Amino acid sequence: MTARPNVVMILTDDHGSQAIGAYGSVLNATPRIDEIAANGWRFDHCFATNALCSPSRASILTGTYSHVNGVSTLVTPIDAGQPTFVSQLKAAGYRTAMIGKWHMGEHEGSRPEGFDYWDILVGHDGQGEYWDPLFLSAEGERIVEGYATDRITDLAFDWLDSLEGDDPWCVLIYHKAPHRPWEPKPEDLERFRDAVPVPSTFWDDYDSRSSSTRRALMRLAENLNEEDLKVSPPEGLGYEELALWKYQRFMEDYLACVASVDDNVGRVIDRLRERGEFDDTLLMYASDQGFFLGEHGWFDKRFMFEESLRMPMLLSYPRELEGGRVFDDIVTNVDFAQTILDAAGVASHDRMQGRSFWPDLVGSPVEPPAEGMYYRYWEHDDTFHKAPAHYGYRTQRYKLIYYYNDGLGLPGTGPFTYPPEWELYDLERDPEELRNVADDPAYREVREELERAMWLEQARLGDVPHPSQPQPVGLVDSDGSVVRASA
Repeated sequence: MTARPNVVMILTDDHGSQAIGAYGSVLNATPRIDEIAANGWRFDHCFATNALCSPSRASILTGTYSHVNGVSTLVTPIDAGQPTFVSQLKAAGYRTAMIGKWHMGEHEGSRPEGFDYWDILVGHDGQGEYWDPLFLSAEGERIVEGYATDRITDLAFDWLDSLEGDDPWCVLIYHKAPHRPWEPKPEDLERFRDAVPVPSTFWDDYDSRSSSTRRALMRLAENLNEEDLKVSPPEGLGYEELALWKYQRFMEDYLACVASVDDNVGRVIDRLRERGEFDDTLLMYASDQGFFLGEHGWFDKRFMFEESLRMPMLLSYPRELEGGRVFDDIVTNVDFAQTILDAAGVASHDRMQGRSFWPDLVGSPVEPPAEGMYYRYWEHDDTFHKAPAHYGYRTQRYKLIYYYNDGLGLPGTGPFTYPPEWELYDLERDPEELRNVADDPAYREVREELERAMWLEQARLGDVPHPSQPQPVGLVDSDGSVVRASA
């Protein structure tokens, strides 16, 4: 019988897949992150179910959607006592640790539970600092001198080195980088001076898109401020010149932060090999969601557009999995918990909503691939970006988005309510999502089918549609009753 694997999950914040070599980056090289793909699997359709830091982290940990785990916005802390994949592993004999960016609350009740050891970044609403960060553990707060990305890795090594015995272990190594404000090490910054290409959609005019899309304050030119860039632009720049200057400056810092992450991923790989445990470790690299790197002229995330929705996810376990493989079916962050437990031979909790993709990786699928995925962004008119509340459904080819434009009284959401709007994209014909075909007669049947599929998925998951969402016709349950979303 194969021994149970150790588990290492390295999670970053705001690392778009377009800035990873294994995903074909033209922006930078990430040779150490790419090693995970070379020794395992690259996931090309891995999506966040709520593209925001805290909600995604809660879904990863609990294997549930935001409406179940309660973390729907940046200011809704987690009830840390709910079941997680870590608490399940711990109950099955794993030693467990959480080190780095928790970002789901710092007070009693929202601090990590189910871990033998935890040491988390605190301050600045859970974001922490890049330099000389403040950490909180069961022993209290302390400043850890140095650069956060390096020191988080150091603390993970310290915990590993403290372990005795042969029982398997699980450590979550959660980095702040490359989240704003981007503060790289000086030696990394020099790698990207004046050498970053501009994405093809940088000058997007949002023609055919909804007013919900156009209203967001996420354009680099207008909304990325000097505080984020830490330097004032040259005087006399025109609008387009200023936009390009801001893009270059932002990307230099962002990619330099990624470079440090890549170095530290390499340190983890090297340490596992030194310990003789690399082949027997389920090693995962992911980000809590994607990030706009100038696409559509934007930075940040939140929207259901691909650059924000798509999470990089790489996974290796050489003892059980071949290397250099690509997984093309749809998976989400909600699926992580059950997949990890499945790989460890540990039962998942009945509350978990995901689909384990572990059987697919080992060549013994037990259920068909997901036909689509459900997304919901709960914040509305937030303080900085004014992104609209919306949800949607994505299949391999199509994406339907419903901007219901109402914060529903949630904490951290603005008071404004606007008329609902729809967007629909044909990702095969329009991979850059430049043409909204929601009202195109040629796509009427496609839209109707996606509306039905989204309604059914909401009912299956127990999410309640916004009152403005029209119920599709022709939805009948096996007993002849009309299918309704859960109350």
